[in-house]
Amino acid sequence: MAGGRRAAGLALGWGCCLLLCCAAASKVEVSMPAVVEVESGGTARIECNFYIPENGSYTFINWFYMNRNSRVGLCRVTGSQILEESTDYAGRLSLGEDKALSISRVTMQDARTFVCQVVAGSHGVGENQTELHVYKVPETPEIVANSGGISVQSNDISQIATCVSRNSFPPPNITWHKNGEQLQPEENSVKMSATLTRESSGLYTVSSTLFSRVTRKDRDSLYHCTVHYRLRGHHHALHSPRVNVTVFYPAQHVKLQVMPPSALVKEGDDVKLVCEADGNPAPVFSFYKRELEDDWQDLSSLADTNSGVLNLHDVNKSSSGLYRCQTLDLDDMGQLEKDVELVVNYIEGVHVEMEPPSPLREGDNVTLKCNAHSPVALDYQWRDEKGRTVAEGHRLILKNLTFETSSNFSCKVVAPSVPGLEQSKQVPVAVQGKPRITAVSSPLYVRQDQLVNLTCKAIAFPRPSVRWNVNGTAHEYVEDQHIGSNLTVRVSHDLLRAGAMCRVSNALGAIEEHIQLLDQKTSESKGVIIVAIIVCILVVAVLGSVIYFLHKKGKIPCGRAGKQDITKPEARKDKIVVEVKSDKLSEEAGLLQGANGEKRPAADQSEKYIDLRN
Repeated sequence: MAGGRRAAGLALGWGCCLLLCCAAASKVEVSMPAVVEVESGGTARIECNFYIPENGSYTFINWFYMNRNSRVGLCRVTGSQILEESTDYAGRLSLGEDKALSISRVTMQDARTFVCQVVAGSHGVGENQTELHVYKVPETPEIVANSGGISVQSNDISQIATCVSRNSFPPPNITWHKNGEQLQPEENSVKMSATLTRESSGLYTVSSTLFSRVTRKDRDSLYHCTVHYRLRGHHHALHSPRVNVTVFYPAQHVKLQVMPPSALVKEGDDVKLVCEADGNPAPVFSFYKRELEDDWQDLSSLADTNSGVLNLHDVNKSSSGLYRCQTLDLDDMGQLEKDVELVVNYIEGVHVEMEPPSPLREGDNVTLKCNAHSPVALDYQWRDEKGRTVAEGHRLILKNLTFETSSNFSCKVVAPSVPGLEQSKQVPVAVQGKPRITAVSSPLYVRQDQLVNLTCKAIAFPRPSVRWNVNGTAHEYVEDQHIGSNLTVRVSHDLLRAGAMCRVSNALGAIEEHIQLLDQKTSESKGVIIVAIIVCILVVAVLGSVIYFLHKKGKIPCGRAGKQDITKPEARKDKIVVEVKSDKLSEEAGLLQGANGEKRPAADQSEKYIDLRN
């Protein structure tokens, strides 16, 4: 009995085990991703993959979402149809060919757990779940720096800037950086405070404020904040623009300079004395000039005490001296000062000496000496009345003076090291003497009763006067140190015979010049004769040229064959005989035919003398 019971129990145990194994093998298997991430406003795709034994098919698929600890029906899928059960997701659900559920226009409220349940009839039921994470990339952070400025002498930790990041999910973290290096909280030195605000949209706004002590070096420091967030398992960051804060600190150094540099300042210039201090804000500036050893003249009324500029207009020699700039810091009442020497370059005492002194006469030599005083080296140039440079150096030597030499010479004194610094001094060189006539209109061909202009030009110093010995209308003029006179007069018989006299005189003497008048008719007769003679000469020359040309062309017989020779016969030397010879018998025959066409014998044609006396 006991053995039977044990066998029955064993059989029952194995049967139950086999039943459980068969049931486990026939169970529906469902696989889903543990987490799905989607950006707010996008579409979430939740896959639901399942396995049904023996290639079985499902009856329907149920989708739920978890609300706290309870399930809420979302939809049921039968075949290719989807039956929506939740009004919160109406119009936002769709089903893919692989039975994946897509949720469009995802919001922050959709961040929850979704369950996929597959019902397969006799194969039972299988399910799994996915956690949907909804994120929103934060906006670029905004940073606002302290606009009031921070003093290095402040005992409190001052606010540097505030950083705000809006519309993010989940909330990000904010870090602070100075000159590219991340800042960490330090007691009594660096502090950061953050606030987190959830908006009605479900998005977060994060704000952070940086507090820190500052030093003089922080006047050039740049601060920025960084927003850090995670997306799909990776870290991301957004950086704000870099900002600078105003730092207040007292001046430690002061600088005073002359603009333009003192070495180039000359009389008549406008000069600026610029005072600069390295404090912020700039201190109050005051200017002084030393008059005596311990006596300083206050020039602040002439200066811009805020910008630290002292303007000096039209400076001169007396403007040179020691100037002082004094600064006053209104925070700690500290004072600093700086001195600078102003040198105004000048040229004075320009004078010219003449050796020998005036008066000068034609033929004399003269030396001009130029001198001046200046604190810098000087160059000297000599120029004539037309501005042309004639010499360089202290001296100008003029030799063998004439009236034409008379001019106003100038000595130009230049300081090469100071551009634009120069002065000039003029000196007249007047050569005195009695007049010298340089031009007259003589001889002058005229006709009787004709109105003519007689001209007489002279040079002299002192200025001479011009007189005529005949009556007429005189007009005097000055041209290049010359004095001229034009006399308009009618030609009379006496004037034509005697001519006119020009007299030029001054205090040192006089000179006269005769102007000869010639009758134009007589000159024309003589001119005709001269022209006739010239024509005859030209005709003879042309005739000789023609004869020579014909001789060269052979048109005039010459030489042994047909030479015309003028000789003297032996019997009588006073006879002129022309001998004609020819070697061409045919031509001789033709030339010596008689009047009746008869030819003469050749012997008679060989020679022929013609007596040219009769």
